[in-house]
Amino acid sequence: MKPSLLVLAAGMGSRYGGIKQIDPVGAHGETLLDYSCYDAMRNGYGKVIFIIRPDIEKDFRERLFDRIARNMDAEYVFQTREALLTARQKALAENREKPWGTVHAVLCAEKAMKTPFTIINADDYYGTKAYGILGSYLAGLSNSDTAHAMVGYILRNTMSPMGSVSRGICTVSEDGLLKSMVENTKIEFDGKGGIVSHLPEGDCSLTGDEVVSMNFFGFTPNAFEYMNLYWERFIEKNAAEPKAECLLPNCAGEIVTTGNGTLKVFSSPDRWFGMTYREDRETVKKNLAEKTALGIYPEKLWEK
Repeated sequence: MKPSLLVLAAGMGSRYGGIKQIDPVGAHGETLLDYSCYDAMRNGYGKVIFIIRPDIEKDFRERLFDRIARNMDAEYVFQTREALLTARQKALAENREKPWGTVHAVLCAEKAMKTPFTIINADDYYGTKAYGILGSYLAGLSNSDTAHAMVGYILRNTMSPMGSVSRGICTVSEDGLLKSMVENTKIEFDGKGGIVSHLPEGDCSLTGDEVVSMNFFGFTPNAFEYMNLYWERFIEKNAAEPKAECLLPNCAGEIVTTGNGTLKVFSSPDRWFGMTYREDRETVKKNLAEKTALGIYPEKLWEK
């Protein structure tokens, strides 16, 4: 069974200052997502499903989706602020401006997911090896399996010099299984050569050697059962909170700690780059040009 790729592309891009999901960075107008889809396709993925906002649909189709759909099986679904909410919850959330985070996004795509799937962020470059590792693993699973997986990265290889980043800090057992994972929403360089995470309970120094989640998860459809329970608890508590987000790393960690599944942690030596901030765009363009020059990618990704 070929796995699917599920792309989280409904973010608001507030730090970037634009629709970074479809910002061209390749020599022929390719977006970062073109490279992600290309990596998935050549590593055996059978389909890509994008989660987007309704307000970017026209630009998304013109600048990315129609091109991808000519080259591989593709569809998209919408994440809206009111999706999955009851009438009472919608009334409580009337002042909220944006959707509810990554768990909410994945659940908006539940009906479209027919095979084990890999989740990625639209604005992150993961490296082609990661798709091969996770794709091969997922191809051996059935839809009912509970042995999920992820590709972890070394924290220092995922930092941005432009500002803070959000990362899921992982604790991994000796046999390579996730023991716990907690999303740290504001990690940055401390100006003294170190790395600090700003947590609600206070600042915490990090070594940079921590294994972190970049939302490169591999799940079977079995995971939706617990994700729905996690979401229902979250929204009952936070419907009136204008900025609360239901985050995938926290949910994935809870799947493990509650005994509802395991998460095998594969590792990647690749250095992350992405488009969190507007200033990151030139770095992304340079890195992709270098990889093209090395033959990792063809000069033109798609022939049509």
